[in-house]
Amino acid sequence: MSAQERLTDALYGLGWSTVKKLPEPVAVRLGRTVADLAWKRRGKGVRRLESNYARVVPGASPERLAELSRAGMRSYLRYWMESFRLPAWSAERVGNGFEPKDVHYLTDGIASGRGVILALPHMGNWDLAGAWVTTKLGTPFTTVAERLKPETLYDRFVAYREGLGMEVLPHSGGTAFGTLARRLRDGGLVCLVAERDLSASGVEVDFFGDTATMPAGPALLAQQTGALLLPVTLWYDDSPVMRGRVHPPVEVPRSGTRAEKTSVMTQSLADAFATGIADHPEDWHMLQRLWLADLEPRPSDGDPA
Repeated sequence: MSAQERLTDALYGLGWSTVKKLPEPVAVRLGRTVADLAWKRRGKGVRRLESNYARVVPGASPERLAELSRAGMRSYLRYWMESFRLPAWSAERVGNGFEPKDVHYLTDGIASGRGVILALPHMGNWDLAGAWVTTKLGTPFTTVAERLKPETLYDRFVAYREGLGMEVLPHSGGTAFGTLARRLRDGGLVCLVAERDLSASGVEVDFFGDTATMPAGPALLAQQTGALLLPVTLWYDDSPVMRGRVHPPVEVPRSGTRAEKTSVMTQSLADAFATGIADHPEDWHMLQRLWLADLEPRPSDGDPA
């Protein structure tokens, strides 16, 4: 393990061991302070966030984009402060910490026994939404986590999410899809963060007027298992409660090849994500490149990752 990896692991460990013990108002102020410091430094992540917002809010002035990126960093650090503290939250605090609209799509789907796939972009706090599902609805679910380096950091994330009631599968290894399909055929719930896939298997979609790639997994799982596919978007307001919306189901097309059906369904997911992101851009935590046009390094923007 490199020195940088040891430092990264130690910092995350410090967050989970220390931040969760802070009074909530102190944690809120700490998160905002760290966010503002990061924003003022204008590192690669902040510049990429601002570049991504320029696509979401076309025609925005530099001043507006700066406001959005500052609000975006505050939202991102709110996610981290909440995540560090979630293991110490009571069931009541978790249950009262999230208010989704149109949750009947989810509860009706669970009750039907056909299996449900929730697909989310990197918005708000997906860990809190997941904890709400396991706590408020009393429904366990399965998700997938990308393997991180160092391995000890990946283990921390798995232990953290399993502590919130989630079954966590590693993204690598090739067995995740089959396990997810079995869970769905048994009437289970699967939750996947699903708006970025730069692998060769990514599905091209139109996203805010340009081409991006998103994972095929949610659409393929719905086709193969008959599970309900539901997009979800999340956002914050000025209260301690996170908001969200369960969007109408993405239907499997009646005709076409598997690839054609997957393309249509993934585009429908992208459209639902775009609706939520356009309404609450500052709560979309995309500090990485997403659109294919941004994958080629451009010296003029410093090539933020």
